[in-house]
Amino acid sequence: MSLDYQQYLSKTAIDLAPSGIRKFFDLAASMEGVISLGVGEPDFITPWNIRESSIEALKDGYTSYTANAGLLELRQEISAYLNRKFYVNYRPEDQVIVTVGASQSLDLAFRALLNQGDEVLIIEPAFVSYAALVTMAGGTPIRIAAKVENGFKVTPEQIEAAITDRTKAILLCSPNNPTGTYLNKDELMDIAKIVQKHDLLVVSDEIYAELTYDEEYTSIASIPGMYERTILINGFSKGFAMTGWRLGFLAAPSELVEVMIKIYQYTTMCAPHMLQRGAIEALRNSSEHVEKMQRSYRRRRNFIVQSLNNIGLDCHTPGGAFYVFPSIQKTGLSSDAFAEGLLLQEKVAVVPGNAFGDSGEGYIRCSYAASIEQLQEAMNRIGRFVESVGVKKSNVFDKVL
Repeated sequence: MSLDYQQYLSKTAIDLAPSGIRKFFDLAASMEGVISLGVGEPDFITPWNIRESSIEALKDGYTSYTANAGLLELRQEISAYLNRKFYVNYRPEDQVIVTVGASQSLDLAFRALLNQGDEVLIIEPAFVSYAALVTMAGGTPIRIAAKVENGFKVTPEQIEAAITDRTKAILLCSPNNPTGTYLNKDELMDIAKIVQKHDLLVVSDEIYAELTYDEEYTSIASIPGMYERTILINGFSKGFAMTGWRLGFLAAPSELVEVMIKIYQYTTMCAPHMLQRGAIEALRNSSEHVEKMQRSYRRRRNFIVQSLNNIGLDCHTPGGAFYVFPSIQKTGLSSDAFAEGLLLQEKVAVVPGNAFGDSGEGYIRCSYAASIEQLQEAMNRIGRFVESVGVKKSNVFDKVL
């Protein structure tokens, strides 16, 4: 007898849309000769000193559980790092949790905060998991469309207009995935005024904080009056090239951490012990490697922005992360049609902008976490494709910045 599994499944889970990123990544993986600008992952290998530290930890038998919140030694290093880099002070004993990736930190935050129907403001274009995580926690995502004419930065007026009596929090991601947009101190202060006026909390995804190129990074938790209203989320994936390690962390007032740690106890227990040892090494002795990677990304950013604009695809200069978000509207193609055509015709994988919300239609996300040589070839291929659909281009590759 064939079972009707629909009757057993959660309606919330059934209604979740599949990730638009994975769709094109999976298709690209099945083809030969593809240059992928689709996945948000550093092309650098984790620095050797970090890998060696975890290898030695494994040899030394560090294979047991740790405290739910993570090794105290690691939490102490995280606390020192946040103080040193972003001028915020969190007690390692009861205000920091080591998680299995920053994504789990987000999940813990929403599950701890949200009751059925509570609203969370999400600035789009936004990372694909945000709305899904809010929904799975019983909340309602309220999308605010950032405009390209504002550099994909939301205005205070837009935030104010979206707030209702059900609004509990606003989710910020700076630098942003997919646009690379960076919110500076003045812009964060404007947002902070609204948050305090309406008695809201902020879930601040700062996973790309190490990858800012033109200004010193500002955490909204460092803004006066915001420390007690912020759940700060970060991790090792992007800045330290440790994506596969799945190590993140969150820092927040102890009253919030106390509830999140209860959820963590029943779902995950703790992050892997030997990997936490590597994370200690990352925070203590890897700043030189991080700075080297950052310089390389900045050079690639400059190259890809210049190249895309020369091709005929309007592209603003992002302040951070390793993404650009060029407009493909001149081609007359939808985001899906452009991405599919580019993949099939020229074997370059990008992500359609509408994967990041309706406001992303007419754009594509390109990751420049690839070598300059790969980026040069990708720009040649994109240029040919754009020209084939009738958009004129200029001389693209006159220099590498």
